[in-house]
Amino acid sequence: MTTLLLIRHGANDWVHGRLAGRIPGIHLNEEGRAQAVAVAQRIAAVPLAAVYASPLDRTMDTAEAIVAGRDLQITQVPDLREVDYGEWQGAELKVLYEDKRWPGVQYYPSGTRFPGGETLGESQMRMVRTLEGLRAQHGEHDVIAVVSHADLIKLACAYYIGMHMDLFQRLEIGTCSVTAFRFTPMGPRLLAFNEMGTLAHVIPKPPEPPVAESAAGEATNP
Repeated sequence: MTTLLLIRHGANDWVHGRLAGRIPGIHLNEEGRAQAVAVAQRIAAVPLAAVYASPLDRTMDTAEAIVAGRDLQITQVPDLREVDYGEWQGAELKVLYEDKRWPGVQYYPSGTRFPGGETLGESQMRMVRTLEGLRAQHGEHDVIAVVSHADLIKLACAYYIGMHMDLFQRLEIGTCSVTAFRFTPMGPRLLAFNEMGTLAHVIPKPPEPPVAESAAGEATNP
């Protein structure tokens, strides 16, 4: 029952203003650095088996705060990178809002391709395939942290909870929020969504020792 923490990177100067995409050199700003330290503190009690991150600067900055003080290395995973927004990358959002293709991104993302880039359906499959591959590398009681980007985390959430991806824009993922899934034989279970507080409830409980037959008999036969 691997537990997966999906963590969005912290704030940077491009959040809410421009579509940063995969542009290099975009680091956390002062607010984002404080958020990264705060999320590291919030999950300090969670016994992480591994930390994986998109190789972009803002995600690596966040992951570095998370592993500080832990005996862990960050594993960069290229397929955790932001959506390929193609020609829209770097554009101001206020300009994109006027593009005739913008409604498709909001209401028909499964059938809308960013000009010169991915469809969000392709991004979703890339993200889910990557998460499944990472889970397969760990034991059933491991907790792994994955530091990535808002759209990819929302798309993964939509997949795992059975929401059609055309509705994924209804989900909100804040900077340095934590979303947690536990994977069971009955399927994934959403433990926390866009969490900004304590994560104590996502720490796996150790397996209970087997009850000896004689003790079980005494307990059921007074």
